[in-house]
Amino acid sequence: MTYSETLEYLYNVAPAFEKVGAGAYKEGLSNTKALDEHFNHPHREYKTIHVAGTNGKGSTSHMLAAILQQCGYRVGLYTSPHLVDFNERIRVNGTPISHERVISFVEEERSFFEPLQPSFFELTTALAFKYFAEQKVDIAVIEVGLGGRLDCTNIITPEVSVITNISFDHTGFLGDTLEKIAGEKAGIIKQGVPVVIGEYVTETKHVFLDTAKEKEAPVVFAQDKDYSVLPCCQLKGYCQNHNIRTVLATCELLKEKGIIKEQSCIDYGIAHVVDLTHLRGRWEKVSESPLVICDTGHNLAGWEILSRQISETYAEIKRKEGDDATLRIVFGMVDDKDIDHVLKLLPRDAVYYFTQAETHRAIPVEQLTAKAYSEGLKGKVYKSVKEAFNASIKEASSKDFIFVGGSSYVVADFLS
Repeated sequence: MTYSETLEYLYNVAPAFEKVGAGAYKEGLSNTKALDEHFNHPHREYKTIHVAGTNGKGSTSHMLAAILQQCGYRVGLYTSPHLVDFNERIRVNGTPISHERVISFVEEERSFFEPLQPSFFELTTALAFKYFAEQKVDIAVIEVGLGGRLDCTNIITPEVSVITNISFDHTGFLGDTLEKIAGEKAGIIKQGVPVVIGEYVTETKHVFLDTAKEKEAPVVFAQDKDYSVLPCCQLKGYCQNHNIRTVLATCELLKEKGIIKEQSCIDYGIAHVVDLTHLRGRWEKVSESPLVICDTGHNLAGWEILSRQISETYAEIKRKEGDDATLRIVFGMVDDKDIDHVLKLLPRDAVYYFTQAETHRAIPVEQLTAKAYSEGLKGKVYKSVKEAFNASIKEASSKDFIFVGGSSYVVADFLS
């Protein structure tokens, strides 16, 4: 099998949530435990850090990995979804798993896993855990896929558990209140293992405190920490200050455990997270003239921050360039997000290029455009992200600001 054939096989035999949505979701850990048993529990061969949360868990995971790399460790990093290539999900010291290893894993193990009918994420997680053992990593940063309690990454016993924040997302699986969602995320808290909570609200704090008490797990609330000066970070999104605070609180616990010894590793790792881990799509500047930025923010909580940053960036450009500058937004979303409330947050003074990503979960562009028009947003319809972006570039002057986003999959198609 070639690499592309192998990926096609994985997507067909074990459907991916990001490809088909709810039909790919499998509740429970029976398949995960069977795969783990088959591979002789590889995650027990190295230390781990477990990262859950609604937003920011990808950036937080990458920063922690960068810091640990700077400390001299061999570091595994497991995140999802990918943006350009599947192998981005599984990295060791920033280097993705080889295409050849993905192929050989499927060819060698398909006779075992086919009868199980695992989900795409269950299979990918098994590959990641096995690969990290093969690569003899010292420690791995493991990002939760969906929720926490029933997520297939939740078989690990980490050094520290991290929950970045809670907001409404995947409510069909995780619950329709913040308390219910927090309960699912809090499912990663393990007996006696310290947990860092990045951000909380009144509805979620008691859930974390109750679960931590039940598990006899020390709990730290990062937003209550007094960090007067935050380290400089390569990631420029407004949301990163919250993520940095979460990372710093986690590093304090890792210092207590003797895993991190030097503050300089923390500062350098955060300042060079993109260089060390190759993270993309977080307020990423693609072009200077015109200014082109993409960001993977994709739900209501993310857009509450993104809309402000877009508007303030555009205002700054207009102060420099005058009224000749135009804000252009290439925009699409997927079908399980709160599109009605997100549309209310979008700038009214932008020219829109409505589109849909190449995923079955994408909201059809005609439907998206109709909803946008009802909110007073104006633009044209494009069948692909590539067409939409090319049109925005063709119409833009060097003074304009083009933003590409709305979902991780729009950014993925754009960067591809």
